[in-house]
Amino acid sequence: MKINGNEIRPGNVIQHQDSLWVAVKTEAVKPGKGPAYAQVELKNLLDGRKLNERFRASETVERVRLEQKEHTFLYEEGDMLVFMDTETYEQISIPEELVGERRAFLQDGMQVTVESHEGRPIGVALPEQVTLEIAETEPTVKGQTASSSYKPAVLENGLRVMVPPHISMPQKIVVNTETLEYVKRAD
Repeated sequence: MKINGNEIRPGNVIQHQDSLWVAVKTEAVKPGKGPAYAQVELKNLLDGRKLNERFRASETVERVRLEQKEHTFLYEEGDMLVFMDTETYEQISIPEELVGERRAFLQDGMQVTVESHEGRPIGVALPEQVTLEIAETEPTVKGQTASSSYKPAVLENGLRVMVPPHISMPQKIVVNTETLEYVKRAD
């Protein structure tokens, strides 16, 4: 399936330079002069090489169709993550590096989608949003909530996000796993 260069998202697998690459990070760049482009950090699925590539919106790349199966995250074993197929109850181990920095969002029992190419697991798609508890943040100052400024907060998994001033400990918030940003306060 062909997609435009600016539609590449983290976790997408593309055919590029006669090999399979997974997008690790993507950043939309709008220079002052010239057209916008997507700066994409790619990782080769076969040999682990890394590559930084620019894709313009007018360019098309081949997105590889992957087999997708629902799995449950069980536990971590060294640098391997163990998942269980929800249909067959078969367990598979996947290298932690395939999940990347989104590893911090994995929670015991979390439902994820494991993507495979020709029977080999090559990626893990996490839920778009997860609910986490605030572990530490600055106290709310009266009158500060009227402004639209954000303050730093550390989540229970150690990640740092910017939250609105009215958020305090130990509230739970919803975080976007792709952009690592605050979405809303959890109910």
